[in-house]
Amino acid sequence: MGKKQNLVSAIKVIGVDLAKSVVSVHAVDAQGKTVVRKRMSPANFRKWMASVPTCLVGMEACGGAHHMAREVMQHGHDVRLMAPQFVKPYVKSHKSDALDAEAICEAVQRPTMRFVAVKTRDQQDMQALHRVRDLAVSRRTALGNQIRGLLLEHGIAVPQRIYNLRRELALLVDEAELGREFRWLLRELHGELVRLDEQVAAYDERLKAQLAQDETAQRLATIPGIGVLGATMLPAAIGDAAIFRNGRQCSAWLGLVPHQHSTGGKTRMLGITKRGNEYMRRLLVHGARAVLAAAERFHKMDALSCWARAVSQRRGKNRAVVALANKLARMAWALMAGGGRYEPQTA
Repeated sequence: MGKKQNLVSAIKVIGVDLAKSVVSVHAVDAQGKTVVRKRMSPANFRKWMASVPTCLVGMEACGGAHHMAREVMQHGHDVRLMAPQFVKPYVKSHKSDALDAEAICEAVQRPTMRFVAVKTRDQQDMQALHRVRDLAVSRRTALGNQIRGLLLEHGIAVPQRIYNLRRELALLVDEAELGREFRWLLRELHGELVRLDEQVAAYDERLKAQLAQDETAQRLATIPGIGVLGATMLPAAIGDAAIFRNGRQCSAWLGLVPHQHSTGGKTRMLGITKRGNEYMRRLLVHGARAVLAAAERFHKMDALSCWARAVSQRRGKNRAVVALANKLARMAWALMAGGGRYEPQTA
């Protein structure tokens, strides 16, 4: 018992590989020598971490990692999360839970390692709300496409846009020329479409209520192109703006910077990397497209609109939209990291 206690007291760094029902641990001392290597259940892992002296704990950013990190941090440990692709190079030989834990223990000690901010419960709840809303929107789009296809089989072509489909369905459910079974089916599909509309509307109201309570989200909403969705999702997705040194790192994390392929002193800049949070990148690109359209239609003369129009004329509309989304991401980071509100004339 005394020997085990001495080994535990010598622990300085712990690598943790999380799974649904088992946790693999690899712990080293100050000289990098392995002192503990074991598997345990999540419940026993929590109890064991309560008995370990304060140390550095590394985990992969995976399902359940943020929840476990918060629980381990309650015991005073310095918990750091890493993206799995940054841990992979440190895995030796074949893959196993024990080797993954060892690789995590090695990777977390690297001075150049990039870490993921541990999210709070509120931030995770906000991400969950956005994901469920996006799922409802996807279901509504899929349902609308299926209804259009069924109507086209009966010679009825419905114009694009969801509001056209709603209007046509309300008229067709009582159309006598259609068969009785098909009219019944249209009523069922129309009712399902209405339910999905109500779900999306309810989620939007929840997001608006969250925006009214979050001072950071309100400041983000002052940026053109960042509405309720972007303003509430950005703080939840980024977590802590301090994990990025500047706005370019934030936009690179969102995949809005060119992919670089350089060798032999020759630099090639390709399309954007599309790495990171796809949902957040989509919101920024759609917002940038709306900002560019408004700048061209209403001939806005603020600094951001003039810059966007100039890029559009020089490089084309699609490149201008992505470049503007990049700029919006940098602005959002600046407001999150430094405070303040968006000033149009100084953008």
